[in-house]
Amino acid sequence: MGFLFLFLGYMGVPVAFALIAAVLVVTAFTPVSLASMMAQLFNGMDTEALLAVPFFLLVGDLMTSSNVTGRMIALSQTMVGHLRGGLAQVVTIFSMFFAGISGSSAADVAVLSRTLAPEMKREGYDLAFTAALIASASTMANLIPPSIMAVVYGATGNVSIGGLFLGGVVPGVLVGIGLMIYSHFFGPVGIMRPRATFGQFTTATKQAAVPLMIPLIIMGGILTGQFTPTEAGIIAVAYIVFVAIPLLNPRHVIHLPRDMAMTGLLYSIPLITIGAASVFGWMLAYLRGPAVVSGWIATAAGGDPFMIMLLLVVLFVIVGDFIDAIPAIIIFMPIITDLTQNADINPVHMGVVIIVTLAFGLITPPYGLALLMASKFVGVRFGRAMFASLPIYVVFFAAIAFCIFLPEIVLWLPRHLLPESVGCFKNPSGAGYLCP
Repeated sequence: MGFLFLFLGYMGVPVAFALIAAVLVVTAFTPVSLASMMAQLFNGMDTEALLAVPFFLLVGDLMTSSNVTGRMIALSQTMVGHLRGGLAQVVTIFSMFFAGISGSSAADVAVLSRTLAPEMKREGYDLAFTAALIASASTMANLIPPSIMAVVYGATGNVSIGGLFLGGVVPGVLVGIGLMIYSHFFGPVGIMRPRATFGQFTTATKQAAVPLMIPLIIMGGILTGQFTPTEAGIIAVAYIVFVAIPLLNPRHVIHLPRDMAMTGLLYSIPLITIGAASVFGWMLAYLRGPAVVSGWIATAAGGDPFMIMLLLVVLFVIVGDFIDAIPAIIIFMPIITDLTQNADINPVHMGVVIIVTLAFGLITPPYGLALLMASKFVGVRFGRAMFASLPIYVVFFAAIAFCIFLPEIVLWLPRHLLPESVGCFKNPSGAGYLCP
């Protein structure tokens, strides 16, 4: 089944149909009926938590098409535009801001390629460096909340989505700091602008305040228990449609139906892939594939939780080279769940490690979706962009190692802001929470 999927995929068959075809062929050799497999395909998509995905996609699309993002870029320039490699630093800071709005690496790449890449070209930045940096910075959209990858992981693995959101903050910031350090010491010098005055910074902050309220609304509502991640996406869309766009770009109101239709089309791609990956994962479980693989990993690791996570990182670095993150999560979730329970690993901790690893897969060949998009939009060969991104891999390896070996720091925010998400329970004496 795995061979058929990879063979069809490299023959050019879309991922979802390659998954479905592989399952249907193998089903003919089992007692399972085709009708049961089709029902399982739709069951994989019939999850309420996944409704958050189209709304977060719509948030990113509305912010991109309405040109509101220019205000966040201006704020980023007042903060870091005076540093060495000023525009490269702006790319990273803006990605941190935009990651808190869209949750989509594809949206981040599209915005940066459209706005900052032409300016970097005029200042003499190497196109390969520009594509590599944009692709690497866009991965933070999968770490800093709201993250579509975290929504899919939480929905399929029955893990707290709010806990995954909070757990992704530290590695997301670490990746951002690492990219800024790399750009400062190893990137092009660029044009170093005069340091912005406090008045300029204040003005830029005021202008960007309306769009920057979106992550506060999303996380504030989730943390206070006012609404679920799905409802947070709906409220964020309502805020943009009824507040942000009328205040900042009222002419864009007439284009809202087009934006919503485009988001629906865009959502159809991960939705059919989620259904196909679900039926693929179900058949793997029926054939006892996850039990066999998790047994191999547990035996090789000797029951050591850190070694288990390291082996899973190696597995997902390889998997991420060939498969998109969302089907990879769904297909391998039974293995992850089995190892998490047997080794007594905190599910949120494991989820953060897996998500960071799969985010890294967005810039690794041959799949490297973010790097493929960035190189295409910037106008440089994928091979050149890939070689330019190789030194940046150190940043991601450091972030992954940090997440594995320092779980207390990764789980600090979930334990203090959403303690139930990481298994904490109220102290019988009434004083705070007790955490494992």
